[in-house]
Amino acid sequence: MSDTASEQHPIGIYLKIWLLLFALSACSYMVDYFQLQGYLRWTLIIIFMLLKAGLIVAIFMHFQWERLALKYTLLLPTVAVMVLIALMLIEGDYTFATRHAFFDPG
Repeated sequence: MSDTASEQHPIGIYLKIWLLLFALSACSYMVDYFQLQGYLRWTLIIIFMLLKAGLIVAIFMHFQWERLALKYTLLLPTVAVMVLIALMLIEGDYTFATRHAFFDPG
């Protein structure tokens, strides 16, 4: 018996993930349905988007069953880029507020 036969994943996990993706998509739709605005809207949209993308990568792209070294190789740079983006957003807000405080005519 070959190794590929033992690597088959049960169909139930795929059906559960499809159901979870459907529920997350419904939650994304509800953000628009309830007409949420501002930071709450964008935070929820990004959270639902990242959850759906994570499920797709983990299950359908078989990332969950990869070695730990490969997971670190892919996840650590992604997290580092996200941290740097967050820092740039904070610095951008600070720069905007400083310019507004010192250079606003009026």
